[in-house]
Amino acid sequence: MRETQAQMRTCDYDVIVVGGGISGLLSALALGKHGKRVLLLEKGRHFGGNCNSYRVDGFQVDTGPHAITNLQKGPLRVLMDKYFDYIPNFVDYGRYYVRTSGGIKPIPSNLREFATFDPLPRMDRLMLSQAMTKALTLATFGTDMSKESIYSWLPRNLSEDTYSFVDTISYFLSGKSMKETSVYRVLYGSSFVRDSMMYEAREPTIPTLPATPNQLTEQLTNIPYQLAGQLTNIPYQLAGQLTNITTLSRLVTNRNTHVQAYPAGGLKTLTNSVLYSLPDNVVIRTDTCVKRILVDDEGACGISTDDTSYSAKTIVYSGFAKDLPLMIDDLPADYRCDLKMIDQSKSLCIWLGLSQKLKEFDYMGSEVWYKEKAYWAMPISNYSRTIAPAGKQLVGFMFVVEGSVKSETARAWDTIHNVFPGIDRFIEMTHNQVTIPEKASVTVDGYIPDVRTPVANLYLVGTDAAAESMGITRAAYSVVDLLKCMSEDGCLG
Repeated sequence: MRETQAQMRTCDYDVIVVGGGISGLLSALALGKHGKRVLLLEKGRHFGGNCNSYRVDGFQVDTGPHAITNLQKGPLRVLMDKYFDYIPNFVDYGRYYVRTSGGIKPIPSNLREFATFDPLPRMDRLMLSQAMTKALTLATFGTDMSKESIYSWLPRNLSEDTYSFVDTISYFLSGKSMKETSVYRVLYGSSFVRDSMMYEAREPTIPTLPATPNQLTEQLTNIPYQLAGQLTNIPYQLAGQLTNITTLSRLVTNRNTHVQAYPAGGLKTLTNSVLYSLPDNVVIRTDTCVKRILVDDEGACGISTDDTSYSAKTIVYSGFAKDLPLMIDDLPADYRCDLKMIDQSKSLCIWLGLSQKLKEFDYMGSEVWYKEKAYWAMPISNYSRTIAPAGKQLVGFMFVVEGSVKSETARAWDTIHNVFPGIDRFIEMTHNQVTIPEKASVTVDGYIPDVRTPVANLYLVGTDAAAESMGITRAAYSVVDLLKCMSEDGCLG
């Protein structure tokens, strides 16, 4: 049953953004900078969602370990350059490592490195290299790899260690096993193919902001230089296009640390940069839970809470897309069925505050352990002195939760103790987080909804509205798509 109200015709706002996670904040910022009157509603007291930090016994923990990818040309960089008044300082991420009984070893990101990756048997490395080359070649020339599982592409008769390693990488990328994770996710969500290559090929466009008189003068002055630059760049653009279709070149030259970074001071600095950049025409309210999205004959027209309602020309929903049927009665039946297919994973992060800096964690980057209970670990205090008290260290261990949280926590601690015997004597703070790191897993049978919905004037953003990349970068992709779609639909004015 549609909900119509006479007062919906005189809109309180141009846009209402539901949810104050990083995708909702980025949406409100960009739309506000485009001159829209924006109301952002957050059900909790804090902003940022999984892009946040807070203090526990003197240590500053993030909402899970994070690596922000593709910061040179990717979607977050585009949004920062266009809409941020304050851009956070980023620290070079470092490397990805695998921990073995003999210490840590860099995870290979190209065939040259893979050939010497001795934690796996030599014959296994050769067979995996051939499989990767074939998959990337097919993907490069247009074959859809999103419904092909990693397991289906693995050569048979691999060693148990190799299967465990591939399974761990799959869990790291999607929160699911190699039988559920798609080949697409490995190619475009891991380090084997740089995310920026895909971004450049996709060429999303963001509407430009209205120019001020000073900017117009500067643009006119710069036209001769811009033309000269475009002519100069033609050979490089052609070379880049040739590189993008040369599969072997990618696999040989790729680096897994390509423009990845960690925000100095913790994830909260990125969220704070968005908040400090919001223009005055963006109104934000916390402790406000949206119960319903109101719809009339022309589409979405407002929202209601427990005690009030607000009208708007456009609604941007950054909550869980799976929850939309609870907020709108008459969504099309096929769309409801699609939303039920959204796959999710749950994670457990165990933060350890250590009384001193340990040599086991004397590196910049993160590590994975691929035996027993797999983990992804990151000593984030190595990036900033403010994250841990002087002389101490903070390390986060991330595990996938497949059973009960209690049983998985016990298994996680068993793994930590087996890998780091005696670590207990250095632990002075422990803190557990159970989260859904991404609102939709990119799996073989999972569903990723579009930014546009079947309801006019209702758009989605977040990590369930984009399949590219991971985490914050993935959320930024959805916001880039939002701006593009709203511009095409005539909603940006």
